[in-house]
Amino acid sequence: MAQDFARRVVLITGAARGLGRATAERFLALGAHVAVNVRTQDRAEALAEELGGNAHPAPGNIRDSQVVRALVSDIVERFGRLDVLVNNAALASGTRFEQLTEEEWRATLDTNLTAAFFCIQSVVAVMKSQGYGRIINVSSLAGRSVSTLGGAHYTASKAGMLGLTRAAAKELGVYGITVNAVCPGLFDTELTRANATQERLDAVSQTFPIARLGKPEEVAELICFLASESAGYLTGASFDINGGSLMI
Repeated sequence: MAQDFARRVVLITGAARGLGRATAERFLALGAHVAVNVRTQDRAEALAEELGGNAHPAPGNIRDSQVVRALVSDIVERFGRLDVLVNNAALASGTRFEQLTEEEWRATLDTNLTAAFFCIQSVVAVMKSQGYGRIINVSSLAGRSVSTLGGAHYTASKAGMLGLTRAAAKELGVYGITVNAVCPGLFDTELTRANATQERLDAVSQTFPIARLGKPEEVAELICFLASESAGYLTGASFDINGGSLMI
């Protein structure tokens, strides 16, 4: 896939850790310019420096539509194009239904779903002008079924991501823009470990056909494939990557 990304520009939200960071590292290894989004300027600059190469800071609170439009505009002004959007930013917690506050519900939906909508809407114009674009939304096994560790707010947001993927794919395919989703199960990330003890993760993963947690690099490979030239006829699809823990 290296030739596919030699001149491509990629925007990844929630790029500081876990799946987002692994994906940024993989795109960089394949020769892409990668704009890494985290909320603050100092963290974005530090992340880009740590990643090195063609990594570029793209700070901003993507729950604000005006911030997203400015962020995308800055990327296009700098590089003249934007080829790939990876909507990865997410909040997750295991708050149970009866204890779930309005504030936590709204914050989760805003981060996991509404921000992705803002990002997609903001990149459409430049991708249309190019006649080319790849959008990959990071949903979850929760979006296909129900979350193992997260609460109703997380499950609802990730299910919404799949609906957003299908609707965007239907509307944007005519412009050469594909939109797909990946649905990871339990992966060994900071977000997962913040919501479960090692003992619980060990117990749950032993019930999977592939009896381990996934590696972030495995999701990164799938995302890069969906952004590649080989995936040009794939759109509106949701790709499960969960060690067989969900079979439909």
